[in-house]
Amino acid sequence: MGACMAPAAFDTITTHLEDTKRDFSYYDVIVTGDLGYVGRKLLEDLFKKEGKYLPFELLDCGILMFDSKTQDTGSGASGCAASACVFGGYFYRLMLQKTFKRILIVLTGALLSASTVQLGESIPVIAHALSVEIE
Repeated sequence: MGACMAPAAFDTITTHLEDTKRDFSYYDVIVTGDLGYVGRKLLEDLFKKEGKYLPFELLDCGILMFDSKTQDTGSGASGCAASACVFGGYFYRLMLQKTFKRILIVLTGALLSASTVQLGESIPVIAHALSVEIE
């Protein structure tokens, strides 16, 4: 599912940066919700295709939450819970320790139903950006 959500994450990040007149360097890190290995790679490829190169590795909560080698999680994504768990339990602590001061977290989701797939229709996807900053 991460592959189908990557274009939504790309659009949301691009729109956010344009609307706020910021660039990638404004943030210490950009974190996606649950794209997994496939979706994260696709998102990086979409930025490269547009000539936009990230000054840091794009992180993904699903990948950070699970170890695909020891837990057999495939692409490494986990759904919407990954964002809340990883941000609330990991990144928030790093922000309090001043390791990161500005994080853009991009939460992704697919509006999937069995009938959509059975009819061969495209899967509607969505992404929301949340800019979290600490002084």
